[in-house]
Amino acid sequence: MGHREDLLAGAKRCLEEKGWSRTTARDIVAASGANLASIGYHYGSKDALMREALFASMGDWADDVQRSLEADAPAGEGPDTGLRERFESRWTRVLELFDKHQAVWRSQLEAILQVQHDPELRAAFGRAQPEGRQGLVGLIHGIDERDVDEETARVMGSFYMTLVSGMVVQMAIDPGLMPSAHDLVEAMRRIVGDAPDAPDGPDAPGAPAAPTG
Repeated sequence: MGHREDLLAGAKRCLEEKGWSRTTARDIVAASGANLASIGYHYGSKDALMREALFASMGDWADDVQRSLEADAPAGEGPDTGLRERFESRWTRVLELFDKHQAVWRSQLEAILQVQHDPELRAAFGRAQPEGRQGLVGLIHGIDERDVDEETARVMGSFYMTLVSGMVVQMAIDPGLMPSAHDLVEAMRRIVGDAPDAPDGPDAPGAPAAPTG
């Protein structure tokens, strides 16, 4: 790898080991084997490098989930599996990999708390939102994220991203209290009632219609 790649790998390692707030430029240099001047040359600033490292690490989590699902499809999932069952089986896998990447999620939470004072960081999160929403719909629905239309990404992707954010906060406070995928499905069932399962695929609505009787 060149210095640019070394720096990115070093910054990602620092996010896992030290977190967002405690990582210094010298920490990155020590982890990468590069030098201080190379940070400015390749990334412009330490903050810019940290932003790229954070979103790359979050992408690594998504890739890990995708590889896990491709290598070992959730039990009982088939072409006729409804969205409710698909959500529960795939979200279970998502939660399993939360623990593996929990250091990165803690760093993300630290970074989010800084966005009010860092316009560039806020903008970076804003730019990542559309792609993140599409990716989550693809993972949960078992489809290519490129087939996720804008409306589905807005409705379903925003919902899944809200769940992820809540899980990150809960994990930081007490991982033992994180709800299971089954708990989430049961909570949604109690909210909307025992409505018919929503259709599968990218055109699935945000939730079944509530009963009117």
